[in-house]
Formats: sequence, structure tokens, C-alpha cells
Amino acid sequence: MLAVCSNVLLLALAIVGLTSCADNDYSVLNKGCDELTLTVDQQTTILDEHTHANEAVLLSWTTGNNGGTGNRIYYQLELAPKGTNFQNAYVAVNNETQIYSWSASQENLNNIILDKFEGTPGQSMDLEARISAISKGTEIQTSTIEFSVIPYQPVTESLFLIGDATPNGWNIDHATEMTRQDNGKFTWEGNLVEGDYKFVTTMGNFLPSYNNDGKGNLVYRENDEDPDEKFHIQEAHYYKISVDLLEGTLICEKADGMRPGYNQMYFVGDATGWGFEEMTQDPIDPFLFRYGKIINTSGEFKFGTANGSWENMYKATSEHQSYTDASVSFVSGFDPDHKWYLNDHETPKAYKICLDIRNGKERMMMKEFTPYEMVYMVGDATPNGWDLGNATTMTATTDPMVFTWTGQLNAGELKFSFDKRSDWNGAWLMCAQGNDVAPTGTEEHALFIDKSDAYLQTQYLDKNIGDVDQKWKIASSGTYTITLNQLKETVTIVKQ
Repeated sequence: MLAVCSNVLLLALAIVGLTSCADNDYSVLNKGCDELTLTVDQQTTILDEHTHANEAVLLSWTTGNNGGTGNRIYYQLELAPKGTNFQNAYVAVNNETQIYSWSASQENLNNIILDKFEGTPGQSMDLEARISAISKGTEIQTSTIEFSVIPYQPVTESLFLIGDATPNGWNIDHATEMTRQDNGKFTWEGNLVEGDYKFVTTMGNFLPSYNNDGKGNLVYRENDEDPDEKFHIQEAHYYKISVDLLEGTLICEKADGMRPGYNQMYFVGDATGWGFEEMTQDPIDPFLFRYGKIINTSGEFKFGTANGSWENMYKATSEHQSYTDASVSFVSGFDPDHKWYLNDHETPKAYKICLDIRNGKERMMMKEFTPYEMVYMVGDATPNGWDLGNATTMTATTDPMVFTWTGQLNAGELKFSFDKRSDWNGAWLMCAQGNDVAPTGTEEHALFIDKSDAYLQTQYLDKNIGDVDQKWKIASSGTYTITLNQLKETVTIVKQ
């Protein structure tokens, strides 16, 4: 046998320079007689999601041989549960050349065990690996080896905030999604109000969830019989939440975070005689500023950030840009000074404007406003209570934007409907300061929400307006006079 191998090697040496079809990598001497051998770096691997990115296993093999033909050698590496004869095997290397090892991270191998082989977390599974060397003109060579793996149960890849402290309340179909940073690690930033919250893993399902273990750490809640203790927000503020499900830790801290660069905004142009008229900051999205006005004359307009200042303004991206064009440019100096323009045929008309000043996502949304023909009072403070179909009618005035009412209110809740839509998903005027807040007795800005209006929904990038329900709280019964302006979105509720 030694003589045969020597003759093969001598022949290979003689024809290296003459064989145009041979790959030099495979015509070298050690491809003639090497035995294919597969090895594993460790016999038992305990997988751990804490180190999910680390290498879990390394399989290596020798070159095998091509019988000295100089033909390429192709490798196929298969993994399968022990005793299955590689039926439904996982193919790790599929007919590749010049590759002599394969490794898998802990997460990758764990996924193979659970998803492909239907393994059980925490229970050892015996595996077999088989390497095959395939070369034209040579019999297929194989080598196998056994090793064991203990997989883990991976934590969820998604996490959501839910609770009356969160933007979308307890509505499980619109839970607030957190951002996944790594295995088990999630973050979220935004405004929270006083109230409770917890975490769920799946939109639309209250279970499983992560709750408060009573010490401020996370505990996994799997069924309704488990304790349902929540976390609590004491003070409304902008917060940053960081969760580590693997360690069971939660950090919830006040943060400056993503706040609007300006808390005041002004509409200025020909319609105002170039005076600065203050806009209203949206009560549920501070990046939005709103303004309603009947514009009687054609002309230009833009938006200022300080009363009387012509610097740091939000302007159109081209001169005399149409009001239907939402694109916005923030200009810190004076130039360029492009403005939107209303033509003669676009006046006199009533308009509502929404300016979004998110950095890099600025938008100007302006739409003609057609006033509702009637406004209705709803709530247990009103004469007809919560009977929406029989809601109390206000009194129209000579100004189609303004409605009034004087009469007896009971102690209880109050809001206003514009359309009495029977599914309660219509147009509402609500308390801007929150739910169950007493009226100020003076003119106050209100919150207009039309839950059926897709155009209004697009203005709120991260709010579900279908869940908003904020009412005034009448503290004591008596005679009240109410004045409502649907264009300016203001309400005055005065006890006589």
C-alpha cells in the first residue's frame, strides 16, 4: 500500500504542470491518501442565553482525499438527533469547497435544537454530526461524531408596555411597543402619566406578562392565578425605560429625551398683518402645534418660534409653495425666506393647520375646515346622561363656529360630540388637560379627536386616537353656561 501511495504521489508531481483542468489546491500531495476525520471541541455543551453570541461548538475535519486526481473535494456537514440515521438532518455545510470547520453561536445552535429537532429546554439532547467528502472519480468518504447539547428557553423577541400610565392605556390591541436592543433587552422613551403599567410579550394577549415582584424587579407571569402586581408612575413626565429580561431588572428614570425644540409656535403672514398669532401645542403630542382661522385674503405665511423674531422659523421649501404641500424647512437665520401662499380662490375660507416640528420629520398639514352643524353634550353631568342617541343639543349662534348652552349640570363627567356616531368612534371635543379634570371657568383649549378620520390619525405618529377618552369633571351641580368654538377648539364652562 505504501508503494502504491508513493507511485500516486510521484505521478501527481509529474503532471502538476501539465494538467490544465486540475485545481492546484487539490493536486497537492496530501490529497492522495488523507483519511477524512471529524472532531468536536467539546462533548457536552450547556447553552446559555446570557452568552448567546459566544461560540457554542466547533466541528473540524481533515481534507480527506481525491485519490490524487486533482479534482475538487466538496464537503457536506449534517447534524441530526442521535439514532435517526440523519433523517431530516440540518445541513450546516452544503457542497462547499476549501472549508474545513463549522461553528455555531449559542443562539444559533439553540434555535436548531428547538426549531429543527424539537428539543426540550433544560433537557440534554444527544446529536450526531456527519461530514461527507465528495470528489469526482472517488468514492464518497464520511466521518461521524457524537456530542450532547442542553438548550435553553429563549425569552421573547418582542415586548410591549401596557397600563393607564402608558400612551395607549390598557388597550391590549394597541399596546406600546418597546425597542429590542439585544436578547432580553428592551428600551422605550416617552411620556408617562401617573398610574400603573406592566409588560406583555404579544400584542393582543395579556399573558404571558412581566410584572413587579414586589421589590421593583421583573417576574414572569404565565397564567391568571399568578400575582398581578404592577409598576407605578408617581409623576407625569418624560421617562426612559430599560428592561433586561435575562437579569429580571427594570430601570425607569426621568429623562430629557426626545422633546420638541420649542414649546411655542406662531402663525405669521398676510392674514395676520404679519403679526405673530400663537398656535396651540397639542395636549397628547407636544411636537404638534395647531391653529384654526378664517383666512379672508390671499397671501403668504410661515411659522415663528418666538413672538416678533424673524429668525429660527419654519418655512416652505420653495417660494409660494401650495398650502397642500406638507414639506417644511427649518431656517435658523433669515435666508432663504420661502413661504406658503394662498391664492384668491382659496379665500375666504376656514382652515385648520397642524405643524409637526419633529427634527428631520417636519410637516405642515393644512386643510379646509367645514363646521359641524350641531354640537351635543354627553356624560352623566348632562341632562340626558350617557345616552348618545339622545344627547343634549347645544344652541347654534350667528357664527357657525360657535355654540352655547345654559342649564343645569349634575356632578359628573362631560364631553362633546359633533356627530353622535353610534359606535362612539366619531368626532369629539374633550378635555385637553387629562381625564376627569375640572373646568377652569375661563376659555380653555380643548382636544379635538375624530376617531373615524384617517387624515387626523396620520398626524399622530405614535398615538392611537381611538383610545383617547378625556372628560371634564363637574364637581358640583348647578347652572352653567358653556361656550364652544369648534374652529379654535376652545371651551368655556362657567358656573353661574
